[in-house]
Amino acid sequence: MSVKIRLKRVGAKKAPVYRVVIADSRSPRDGRFIEEIGHYSPVAPTPEFVVDREKALAWLAKGALPSDTVLSLFRQEGILREFEEKRKAPKVEA
Repeated sequence: MSVKIRLKRVGAKKAPVYRVVIADSRSPRDGRFIEEIGHYSPVAPTPEFVVDREKALAWLAKGALPSDTVLSLFRQEGILREFEEKRKAPKVEA
């Protein structure tokens, strides 16, 4: 099962709002999902992107693949950089 981090469209016609969800890659765009971790509102007076950073990092660590749009949003928020730093950090055994 391939898990993706992607956007689920909600909101009115010509006024989209998206939820950032974790979903099986085989499920439809607005269909079943595993977990909701945030939302994105691109057409608000000031575009708003809110995501639970810890959940996003945890899912990335588990191997979830972000869609292209989510990847660019994560880059803007610094989540991707934080994930790369954690991944490259030397593991210390106690």
